[in-house]
Amino acid sequence: QVQLVESGGGLVQAGGSLRLACAASGRTFSTYAMGWFRQAPGKEREFVAAISGSGGSTYYQDSVKGRFTISRDNAKNAVYLQMNSLKPEDTAVYYCAADQTKLALRALPGYYDYWGQGTQVTVSS
Repeated sequence: QVQLVESGGGLVQAGGSLRLACAASGRTFSTYAMGWFRQAPGKEREFVAAISGSGGSTYYQDSVKGRFTISRDNAKNAVYLQMNSLKPEDTAVYYCAADQTKLALRALPGYYDYWGQGTQVTVSS
């Protein structure tokens, strides 16, 4: 019964930045670990970053380390993905997801219980 809505996608030149936001419903947002995933045409959905319920722990895919930052504001029921130094290979539909299990930060899509509709990020060269 958790609803997630992403925003902030768009077209950006290589080297530019975007900030994605995910707004969540519910009173128990802080009990969910949150993740960002992306999917390009013809490819599997790919883990990007995750953050614990408290925001105290984060986990990143190697290809985005040092460029992307995941954060959350539990008072606003929101999670963010700051994307800097964007590359054409970052082009994909980006999804936020919620993991109610919250045993550990997870990188596999199957562990997440709720998903947003996705927002398109296109990076031109």
